[in-house]
Amino acid sequence: MIQVLLKGKSYTAFHRCFSSSRSSWSGAVMSFGDCSQGAIGLPSSLIGGDAYEPTHVPGLPSDVTSVSAGHYHSLAVTAQGEVWAWGRNDELQLGRGCDDPRDSWYKPKRVEGLSQIRVYAAYASGVTSAAVGEDGSLWVWGKSKRGQLGLGKGVIEAVVPSKVEAFNGENIVKVAFGWGHALAQTEDGKLFGWGYMADGRLGKMGRSLEASPLDSSFDISGSDLQISVSTLEAAEKLVLEGMEKEKNMPILWEPCLIQELLDVKVLDVACGLDHSLVLCNNGVLLSSGSNVYGQLGRTVQELGLLPVDLGFYPLSIASGLGHSLGICQTKSSDDTKDDTCIVSWGWNQQFQLGRKGPENLPLRVEGLLGETPLSVSGGRVHSIALTSKRDVWAWGCGKNGRLGLGSSCNEVEPTLVECLEGYEVLQVASGFDHNLVLVAE
Repeated sequence: MIQVLLKGKSYTAFHRCFSSSRSSWSGAVMSFGDCSQGAIGLPSSLIGGDAYEPTHVPGLPSDVTSVSAGHYHSLAVTAQGEVWAWGRNDELQLGRGCDDPRDSWYKPKRVEGLSQIRVYAAYASGVTSAAVGEDGSLWVWGKSKRGQLGLGKGVIEAVVPSKVEAFNGENIVKVAFGWGHALAQTEDGKLFGWGYMADGRLGKMGRSLEASPLDSSFDISGSDLQISVSTLEAAEKLVLEGMEKEKNMPILWEPCLIQELLDVKVLDVACGLDHSLVLCNNGVLLSSGSNVYGQLGRTVQELGLLPVDLGFYPLSIASGLGHSLGICQTKSSDDTKDDTCIVSWGWNQQFQLGRKGPENLPLRVEGLLGETPLSVSGGRVHSIALTSKRDVWAWGCGKNGRLGLGSSCNEVEPTLVECLEGYEVLQVASGFDHNLVLVAE
């Protein structure tokens, strides 16, 4: 793989080091946040409702190597290459079929139908789930009318894990899901996209770009915003009008190579609700899709994959629902100083950016000064980070205990999740309103 060195740092080295260390991880899973969909894997009787502090998820093997948090469900991969799932199953995203009793969905259960491969990583979205095998194959299950399964024209349901045949001959290393679109990165740096392609969230794909008829500003606010009745009525009308127009929405039913990126290698990808982030090996971070909340991080408002106005060296990227996050190296005249920080931009209704200043511009999260971030993850209206000290920091909306701080209070800047002190935290992941923590045991 091609390396690009910036001030003595290598993008490839950062990702390779992080990935190789993950392969040797194994431990137990803890969760906290909203309990309503079962995504935290805990019976409400055990915790009396939502989990306001990290709590061990029972019923999982003790050798979990990675976790993924979807909107309302969760996935865990074990050292044996198995996938376990729990949470919402209305769209069959747990891989259990239609007959599994609803009152058992919160209990972790192994996903059947993947016995022919050893799974390396799993990824959860709102209505679908995916697994990447050690052989580079991609398997998907769930429901999506927007082509998010990638299984062929008109295929909107996969009751059991199904192989995405379009990737035969490719070696997939990462997948990212949005509201109705998906991106997949290969080992040799190619990028594929499929699903709902309005707003240029999948690049040009050889077609003229068009804006989505459904304005996302009326789709992601949920119960976390205080909106007047008249505004809700107006929003409902616009959504209904948009849905009517979307009957002929532009969809790519199978993964297609994103041609405009053939001259670079892709190092990382992330998807928000309706926007995409792509980190390239030339040090450029690209964004595309909706920019209603400034989540593209650029002043250029044209549709398509265009550079983010980033005054930092990006190392990795992540996305919440309507906000974007990056781990970056600061520009400094002192080449010997390793100054790594978190940068955020986009939707900030509940302080999920963790900093002050213009929301549409990428700016440093100052509350983590003195900490070296290893990873960052975004939820609906909160964010969570893991540092080199194996400490977990959270900020944004505290409703349902999603910050793990023992209360429902919002936090305007990163706050240490003190009850995780003493644990060796290996990974953190955010869903809509819940979080997963992988700890060594």
